[in-house]
Amino acid sequence: MQIASVGTSFPPHRYTQAEIAEALVERWRDKLPEPRLLTRFHLNCGVEHRYTVLPLEAYPSLVGFGATNGAWITAAVDLGEQAITRALAPIGLTAADVSAIFFASVTGIASPTIDARLINRMPFPTHVKRTPIFGLGCVAGAAGIARASDYVRAFPDQIALLLSVELCSLTWQDDDQSVANLISTGLFGDGCAAVVIAGDNVKLPGPTAGPKILATRSTFYRHTEHVMGWDIRDTGFRIVLSPDVPKVVLENLKGDVDTFLTSQSLTQSDITSWIFHSGGPKVLEAAEKALTLPPEALALSWKSLREVGNLSAASVLCVLEDTLTNHPGAPGTYSILAAMGPAFCLELILLQW
Repeated sequence: MQIASVGTSFPPHRYTQAEIAEALVERWRDKLPEPRLLTRFHLNCGVEHRYTVLPLEAYPSLVGFGATNGAWITAAVDLGEQAITRALAPIGLTAADVSAIFFASVTGIASPTIDARLINRMPFPTHVKRTPIFGLGCVAGAAGIARASDYVRAFPDQIALLLSVELCSLTWQDDDQSVANLISTGLFGDGCAAVVIAGDNVKLPGPTAGPKILATRSTFYRHTEHVMGWDIRDTGFRIVLSPDVPKVVLENLKGDVDTFLTSQSLTQSDITSWIFHSGGPKVLEAAEKALTLPPEALALSWKSLREVGNLSAASVLCVLEDTLTNHPGAPGTYSILAAMGPAFCLELILLQW
């Protein structure tokens, strides 16, 4: 099993963090007891720029969940098509070569799902298998790769595609000035990523230098549903974001990584690179501390956070694209791809270049 390619796409609107903070302060001026609090939270998010699916001045006109979810569907299909094409074309493939689609998002809902709408727009086979995934949040990028690898392990002559579209700006809540919402409006951004996973017997027509998927592991932490997720209301998705997230990382990550590596007859010293979800400064710092990593180990995750923000499920896929394109491992070396998300849970993937 091999990660053959990654493609990303972003909305046309890109703003500095200061511009987004200024727009939200203006939008919520009468609702914020202390407007400078929002600005301070945004400055501390480690984000310098973000993409938004709409121009900032258009968001106040979106009233109610129906309007925001409709905007999500329209943009998700467009961005999804772009990302899929960018993932397939460089390795000489088209949608017609894909046997299974895994679609992950936690910022909107649709039935028929986004993958079904894309089948009507792109030349996917009539018998393509579809697996929509909702609710895994930030962990879904890693979990989606793991589930797609399970599929091609069973069908080694086939190609699976993972698509993640996350349009977090469409979840901003006008009636929620809680600390969690103020932080989330400064942290999360909009973006899309597609990953091509090829079975062992697939002969790709184009060049690829992606790593093999050797093993995966899912870990569920019981009774932590309060840590992260959505409180779904009439107005849409209201953020649940506990300050306990870094604590969960600190308490669990190292032990789970060590157990996973031991099962593969490896230790942490065998890992030459870490492809980690850009969860935010406190999450990345907790991961560095838990694993005793050198400052440069998560440099690509910090870079992604600065340049596009936390893209929920798509974040780790953007870090993966940067790794494949600009920092591939030496032949035979190992990498860990990791993400954590609602439940609370952890997904680990062992890669070999």
